[in-house]
Amino acid sequence: MAGLVTVLLGAFLPMLDFFIVNVALPTIDHDLVAGPAVLELIAAGYGIAFAVLLVLGGRLGDAFGRRRLFVAGAAVFALTSLVCGVAPTAGTLVAARVAQGASAALLLPQVLATITATSTGRQRARALGIYGAVGGISVVIGQVLGGLLVSADLFGTGWRAVFLLNVPFALLTAVLALRYVPESRAPQAADIDIPGTVLLTASLLALFVPLMEGRAVGWPLWTWLLLAAFPLLAAAFLAVERSAERAGRVPLVPLSLLRIPEMRRGLGVAVPYFTGFGGFMFVVALVLQQGLHEGPIAAGWALVPMAVGYFTASLAGPRLVGRFGSRVITVGAVVQGIGLMTLFTTVMTDWAGFSALRMLPGVALAGIGQGLVGMPLFRVVLSRVPLERAGVGSGVLATTQQSSLALGVATLGTLFISLTPTLGMAHALALVLALQAAGSLVIVHLSLRLPRSVG
Repeated sequence: MAGLVTVLLGAFLPMLDFFIVNVALPTIDHDLVAGPAVLELIAAGYGIAFAVLLVLGGRLGDAFGRRRLFVAGAAVFALTSLVCGVAPTAGTLVAARVAQGASAALLLPQVLATITATSTGRQRARALGIYGAVGGISVVIGQVLGGLLVSADLFGTGWRAVFLLNVPFALLTAVLALRYVPESRAPQAADIDIPGTVLLTASLLALFVPLMEGRAVGWPLWTWLLLAAFPLLAAAFLAVERSAERAGRVPLVPLSLLRIPEMRRGLGVAVPYFTGFGGFMFVVALVLQQGLHEGPIAAGWALVPMAVGYFTASLAGPRLVGRFGSRVITVGAVVQGIGLMTLFTTVMTDWAGFSALRMLPGVALAGIGQGLVGMPLFRVVLSRVPLERAGVGSGVLATTQQSSLALGVATLGTLFISLTPTLGMAHALALVLALQAAGSLVIVHLSLRLPRSVG
């Protein structure tokens, strides 16, 4: 039990940090004179580094020991968080955030891989269910906690406390892991797939850098060239991985894993789910602070009903999954869609009276739905992955999760920011909510193709 708590703490910290910075950005801009483009890099640099290195982190854990990489990742995460917290300039903070994302990519894949490799049956199902709950709750708590820390201005640290708080907890995680987390690794260590790693990194950078920075820099030619290069780089990556597996080598992402129905179909659900989740959290943070002019604390507390809804659904999830299987995901997507449409109706009928209190029914329903989707999803994706590929499978899932969260910020967030000056905040928000509700329908359709029984 102590080992499970330790690895879950290791999962909580990097996922928390993806969104904890959102409510601190206005204060960072004021203190460091960052500007819009640099602010987006502060938010996006972490996510990009995190996403592009996750699969490599899983492979390194398979080869050199998952506990060893977990401890190293936690220690480096503490160090990079400290550098973020004392950064004297905006440029230093951007560089530190990128390094922090890279350390998170070492840490997070070892969590799922360790759970998969060291547990079986109901014990594994329970652990994966808790992991799914931690993943969703950490996103909501990130913005709540960020608002509290910025407003509290602990010892005059202001926004820096958002990063400095990580340091003792990351170090504690590393120490506890040495005592309580068992070591595990793949029976036969595979060589690092350098061509695959380079092409995957290039593909994700070609997609995320222009999407996240294009609007801020005015969409120059290089952003369009990178977007045009993305499908070519992705096709080259798939070709290289397929060729390596046919030749008997171990590629970075064995495409044979996608022949496992639970993984292939589960990842298909994960993309729209996490994309919508990431975009929702980013847009709501902007609406609360820029539209409703709420302070950091009020902006954070407005999302507490979502956290409560998510947590409550996650607690009930294992029992519901045991009885109804993957149909729990279908019901969760329906409830999430109802919550989003409730918010849509509130925005369109009474924007003048729109407030955190008026948001409560919609965000609570959305949180319940998200909890019912997220909790069993990790169990579905990893239920049939062979033990010797636990690290790779976990890395693929974590990359899909983080890439989709970043994609939601880059697409829905950019759409909202771009449309607000012309449509007004109310109509821009309503359009984004409608798109997210449509995403819930996509999840409903895809979830019906999942195996009914969840291992």
